[in-house]
Order: sequence, then C-alpha cells, then structure tokens
Amino acid sequence: MQKAIKLAEKGRGRTSPNPLVGAVVVKNGMVVGEGYHAKAGEPHAEIIAIRGAAKAARDATLYVTLEPCCTYGKTPPCTEEIISSGIKRVVIGLIDPNPKVNGRGVDELKKAQIEVLTGLLEKKVAKQNEIYVKYITTKSPFVLMKSAISFDGKITSKNGQPAWITNEKSRRIVHELRNTYDAILIGVNTIIADNPILNTRLNRNNLKNPLRIIVDSNARIPLKAKVVETAKEIPTLLATTKNAPAKKIETLNKMGVQILELPDEKGEVDLKSLLKELGKKETASIILEGGARLNSSFIKKGFVDKMIFFVAPKIIGGNKSLNFITNTDVSVDFIFDKIRLAQGDLLIEAYPKANQIVEG
Repeated sequence: MQKAIKLAEKGRGRTSPNPLVGAVVVKNGMVVGEGYHAKAGEPHAEIIAIRGAAKAARDATLYVTLEPCCTYGKTPPCTEEIISSGIKRVVIGLIDPNPKVNGRGVDELKKAQIEVLTGLLEKKVAKQNEIYVKYITTKSPFVLMKSAISFDGKITSKNGQPAWITNEKSRRIVHELRNTYDAILIGVNTIIADNPILNTRLNRNNLKNPLRIIVDSNARIPLKAKVVETAKEIPTLLATTKNAPAKKIETLNKMGVQILELPDEKGEVDLKSLLKELGKKETASIILEGGARLNSSFIKKGFVDKMIFFVAPKIIGGNKSLNFITNTDVSVDFIFDKIRLAQGDLLIEAYPKANQIVEG
C-alpha cells in the first residue's frame, strides 16, 4: 500500500476533479503490475496495474489506495475489469466518499466472491486526497490559504509597498503549489497594488497555469493589469456583481476575461455563492493568495480548509505596513500539522481545528 500511495502521488495536479489513486498487483510476494491515475478521462490506476500484470493477475492480490469505481463515467467501471481479470483479493486504503460509489464497489467485488479488506493506511490516503474528499462530498473547492509573512505578520514593506518577504526557496514552493492546484484566488486591491501575473514559473516542462480568479465587486481592475493583458493565454475569471459598469465588463470580456456576476453581500461579492459556482465548474482546489481583506473574510466565514505560512526571519514594523489579515474580529483555532525550514524561512502548515485531517 505504501508503494501504491507513492504511485498515486505522480498524478498530483493532473487528475482534478478526480482523486489521486495508485494500484499494485502482487502475486507470490512479487509485484507483477502497477499503475496510477495520471489524468482525468484516462484509465484508472487499477486498470493500468491489471493490464500490466496481464495473465499474472489471476489469483493475485490488488492493493489500491481508493475503492474501485463501479459506475460509468469517462471510463468504464474498474470493478468489472477486476472481476474479469481473476484477481482473488483486493486491499483498499479508503472507501470512496463519492456518493455514487461509497461502498458499492466493495459490494460488487464481494458478490463476485473476491476477498476484500479495507482501511489499510486509511488516514494517510485520506490526507493525500484531502482536496478530492472535500470537493466530492460538498461540491465546493478545497481552499488553501497561503501567505508569506515576517515575524510580525507583515506582508508589505514598512511603507506599505509591495516587497519580497521570503526567500527564493519559499517562492519556488509556491510555484510548485500553483502547478498542482486548479485555481488562484486574489482580491482586486492586490492586483492594483502589486500587478502580479499569477502564473507558474518553474524550470521544467509540462507546467500548468491555474485559473486566475480576481474578486472585484465593482470591476476596478485596470485594463493594463498583467492578468488582463494575458487573459487570452492564461484562463482568467473576474468575480463581480451587478454594480460593475457594463461597458467595463464588456471590454474585459473582449480581452479574454471570463465574467462571473454574483449576488452581493453588503456591496461585496458573496463568497459563498462564488465557491458554489466554482464547484459547478469542477474547480476542486483553490490557493487563496489574499490580500488581507479577502484573507480575513475567508477565515471569518470558515471557508479556509488549510493554511500554509512562509515566515521570514525578520521584523518589518512600520505604521503603514500591512498584516496578512485586517479584521480584528477574526478568531479561529488552528492546529499545526507540519513545520520545516525552507533555506532559512519557516514553512508552517496548519488546519482549522474543526476540520483537521490527521495523518496516520
């Protein structure tokens, strides 16, 4: 199962909205087939592993991280091929929380007289698939809030101007995240202040640029913003309200920006409606990159599923410098999950106490 989990990881960032799945076929103590789900719409891990094993699959054991599917989607049910292959035993890490499966795959295998064991390294598999588990059970994206801060929680220079807070290693990790998540979400104030391009910059091939989402209730985004000028090359969505000027919206749309008009809450984009609509678009994961007001709103409303902080060993100070949150009413308990060094910066991963996933 450990090997299957490692195989599953090879598909990270490419299977959405499907889960990460790895599979290994073992016979007489030897691995005779292995596979992982590489991309949505392509064969599932079990199918690849069984076909790799060929005739050796008969009377063998299949180890698979997630319960085999039993429904027709973009691919046929995995249970059918498992049964026809002659596999005699299936060991599963996690029962698929998808309401269309959720134990039905196990039932079909058992009806075919296949021995089934479940729950092996279950918490580890659930942690690996935390994005899928959240999305498939709620139809709302998994939200990772990312922030690069100083010791005193600042995200700008002491004069309030944009500045690099953390080191090159930390910034490279951020681009690794962008290469695996479906979308980046940012507020228009950050666009106006920093003019970021929000793409993925790594020295390798086959990079993925996530959907860029700008929350902008009144369409204040400059037409010269980098995200607007590159909207025809990199998917870009403006989340706005009926208060946005129609002519500006028309211009943005012609420049390649997708427009999503949403209900407003006290004049601001209703964030719950935004997440619901993104879920309908099969956006399973989002990196929330601020700024401070948006961070505060997401935390206060309970929409943050995980936080990652890059903490630089410096104090910035200054009355004009900005903190990563602005709302003093925000009060949420988090639990640290991982803490490590990134070439001098401190990298902290944490979960809200209410929905922490603990790895077994």
